[in-house]
Amino acid sequence: MRRATGVGVLDRVVAILDAVEARPMGASELARHLGLAVPTVHRLAAAMVVHGLLFRDAEGRHHVGSRFASTALAAAASPVLEELRRETGETAQVWVPRGDSRVCLACVESTSELRASLPVGTALPLSAKGSAAQALTEEPGESSRRWFESVSVRTPGLCSVSAPVHYATEIVAAVCVAAPVSRVRAEGPGAQWGALVVAAAERLEEALLSR
Repeated sequence: MRRATGVGVLDRVVAILDAVEARPMGASELARHLGLAVPTVHRLAAAMVVHGLLFRDAEGRHHVGSRFASTALAAAASPVLEELRRETGETAQVWVPRGDSRVCLACVESTSELRASLPVGTALPLSAKGSAAQALTEEPGESSRRWFESVSVRTPGLCSVSAPVHYATEIVAAVCVAAPVSRVRAEGPGAQWGALVVAAAERLEEALLSR
């Protein structure tokens, strides 16, 4: 039985989360299921989508949102990024979307003295089109591309390749390898490391499905 705390808005938010965790529903169906007013549920659900607590699919059904994937991502990221750094010799990161920005959730830096370096918690605008921003802002199913690359776009002298991490039908993160341009082959970071980054993203997706 669901507990009531006396904080009405919070109790309704948790009730909505409990309901969609059991079965994705549209806002009107949620209202009927919970015995709440339809306008109230529409308003709460829309706000929860904005904050990443819910995800609304193409059919209008609500699912548990990407905010709840972040903890599982952070826990799974370290071994995946350690292996990616070992395979590439370069800095490996996981980025997550937060409004109009992307935030570095996890990072394992290259051991080379000259390296790409951004600490965990760094926020960058999605409009600064590095490879991670490209991966995070692509609409699922928009293309068949599995990785995105950037060469001296956001920061001159640095390049990167990133792959999206999916949870249900939503892109919840991007795995990125970043390196100085001087250490990348002429064909670019995508050709050099794209397959490895995609494999790392797939391992994180598996971790999310098994949580």
